Amino acid sequence: MEGMADDRYIEVSLAARGIHCTAKLLTDRAPITCATVWNALPLSGDVYHAKYARNEIYALFPPFAEAGSEPPLENPTVTPIPGDLCYFAFAGAELGTKSYGYDREVGPGTTLIDLALFYERNNLLLNGDVGWVPGTVWGEVVEGLPEMAAACNDLWRTGAAGETLSFRRA
Repeated sequence: MEGMADDRYIEVSLAARGIHCTAKLLTDRAPITCATVWNALPLSGDVYHAKYARNEIYALFPPFAEAGSEPPLENPTVTPIPGDLCYFAFAGAELGTKSYGYDREVGPGTTLIDLALFYERNNLLLNGDVGWVPGTVWGEVVEGLPEMAAACNDLWRTGAAGETLSFRRA
């Protein structure tokens, strides 16, 4: 990977499928979010495939920023492109219905962090329950996106049960 010595890279993987890709952190566009995620790595959790945003996989985590320092919205988008890594912080009330399919309690007073990978075109971050959902684009896949996209499509068609989405320093 070409780049300057201060560039940071992570590996994003679907463990059960044995697939991974490499992403570059966008420290120039989302410095606070990148530092927050970098300092929390490695992270791994059950993977979900988006229901509304289309071509997205993601994992949910408890808040991992230092107390009282949740990253602000940086480098925002509502139309992520293939290879974008996005960060979302959701209040439990935003995800608190069974229609989302989560196997955990997500009610008022709960905060969840959503780390997402968008793998194909034509995504729109519009949720019927809450409206527009801008996310912070904090990384971009620079290697392995076609293989990851094929695995994500397989996840959509065959199911996510038993699969994890992991983020670690490369």
